[in-house]
Amino acid sequence: MRDHPHGDNVPHPPVWTGRATNRFQWLLALVGAACLALGIELAVDSAWTTGIAPLAMAVVGCIAAGLLVLFGTLAFVHVALKVDEESLEVRCGHIGLPRRRIPLSSVAGAEVDPHVTPRHWGGWGYRWRPEKGTAVVVRRGEGVRLSLWDGHTFTITVDDAEAAVQIIRDRLRPRTPGAAH
Repeated sequence: MRDHPHGDNVPHPPVWTGRATNRFQWLLALVGAACLALGIELAVDSAWTTGIAPLAMAVVGCIAAGLLVLFGTLAFVHVALKVDEESLEVRCGHIGLPRRRIPLSSVAGAEVDPHVTPRHWGGWGYRWRPEKGTAVVVRRGEGVRLSLWDGHTFTITVDDAEAAVQIIRDRLRPRTPGAAH
């Protein structure tokens, strides 16, 4: 474990990055791939004798379910958070979609949420709950909760959430006039 220096005089990197990963979702991606393979197998080598309509429905259903589960889980295997001088950027999965960019001028405050769980948010992924706000949840554990000036909240699961919150808070502080940037 690395020691993180504390104090106001500690310079922060120009760009801070963090991420969270959920390896369990690879198992769900395998289930999606299996559904996809079953649909292809039915289409190619079927001994279906009751007609073409049930076969077509089975093939389309398996392929659709497989693609939905496969891409839905791969999109939320991990989340990456990037904080620079002007904004925060949240990117999900290997393609980076969904993606959200939040200007720091829109952030009123940040705090560590030590217990972000998919159960409290209704599952993994990009979630919205009227009483809680919006979240990107890829695993249970610590996260960053942003309070936005428009009254909304945005929560992101990320490793080392305490460091992320400290950097965000430092960048939200107004700079003194004449200070070097």
